[in-house]
Amino acid sequence: MFLPDHPENFNDVSRAMAVLQSVTSYRISQSIHVVAKLGIADLLKDGAKSSEELAKITDSHAPSLYRVLRALASIGIFAEDLNGRFELTPLGSCLQTDISNSMRASAIIRSEDVYRKPWGHLLHTVKTGETAFRHVYNMGLFDYLAQNPQTAELFDGAMTNYSATIQDAVLAAYDFSSIQKLVDIGGGQGSLIAAILTKYPTMQGILFDQAPVLERAKPLLEAFGVANRCQLIAGDFFSSVPNGADAYIMKNIIHDWDDKQAITILNNCYQAMPKNAKLLLVEAVIFPGNESSVAKLLDLEMLVLTGGQERTEAQHQALFQASGLQLTKIISTNSWQSVIEGVRP
Repeated sequence: MFLPDHPENFNDVSRAMAVLQSVTSYRISQSIHVVAKLGIADLLKDGAKSSEELAKITDSHAPSLYRVLRALASIGIFAEDLNGRFELTPLGSCLQTDISNSMRASAIIRSEDVYRKPWGHLLHTVKTGETAFRHVYNMGLFDYLAQNPQTAELFDGAMTNYSATIQDAVLAAYDFSSIQKLVDIGGGQGSLIAAILTKYPTMQGILFDQAPVLERAKPLLEAFGVANRCQLIAGDFFSSVPNGADAYIMKNIIHDWDDKQAITILNNCYQAMPKNAKLLLVEAVIFPGNESSVAKLLDLEMLVLTGGQERTEAQHQALFQASGLQLTKIISTNSWQSVIEGVRP
C-alpha cells in the first residue's frame, strides 16, 4: 500500500484513511503469507474450490480459512462466486509455485521471522545506525543464512522469483551480443545467466557463488539446457573473482553492502578484468523527486537487513571511480532496475 500521489486533492477524512490503510497493510501481507504457505494458489489452478475443500486438503480450520480468502478476494487476489467457492485471479496466480513470475517464496519469507523481526526494530537502526538484523540476531544476514539452510533455501527461492521479474527487462534493454564470456558474480541459483545464455547461444558463462549455493543452481541450469556452457566456480567475492572474462555482471549485489565493502568487491572485479572488459551492475537507481519509488523503499530493506543501500547515479559513479573503473552509461529498463555499465580503462 502506498499513500496517494496527490494527497492535496483529498479531504481530511480521506487523508486519514489513506494513512490508516498504509499503517495496517500488514493485514494484507500476513494474509498473503498464510495462503502462500498453504499453497492455496496451486490448489486452485485447475478450478474453483470451497474453503471447506481447501481446509481439508491443507489441514486447516475451514471458517478461519474462509475469512482469510474472503478478505483477499476483496483486494483481487482471489474471487468468490455466489456459491462461496474461490478461484484464482491474475494477481493470485502469481502465488503459484511453478510459474515464471511466481512470488510464492517471496510472499512466504517476507513474513517469516527472518524478515519480520528485524523490521520491528527499524527505530533502533534510525536511532543508532546499527543494522536491525544484527541487533536482533547478533550476526549478519548472510552468516545467519549459512547457519540456517532451510531459511537459506527459501531465501534463494525468493531471490530467484525476484530475478525472474526483472531478467526479461534486462535482456530487452541491454545488448549482450558482443560478449563472448560472461561471469555472473554472486548469481545465486543462476536464473539470470541461464536466461542470458539461452538468448545468446554462442556465449560461454561462469556462475560464481559460494559452494552450497552452486549445488542448488545445477538443476536450474540443466532445466534451461545451458549447463554445458556455464562453468560453476565457488568462491568469495570479497577475496577474488574469476579472471579473464570480457564481461562481468552482478545483479543486486552491491546494494547489500556499505561503500567500503562495495568498493572491495568492485576492486576485485577490476583486478580480474582485462583492459576494456565490461562490468554490468543490475541495480536500482534512486532518482530525485517525491514520486512513489520502489528503490526508496527497497533502500529501507537494505538499511534493516544488511546495512547496504540503494544509490543515486552520483553514488554509483563514486563507487566506480574509487575502484578504478569508468562508468560509461546507465540504461533504464521497464522494471525498477537499471543496467549500470562500466569498463576497465
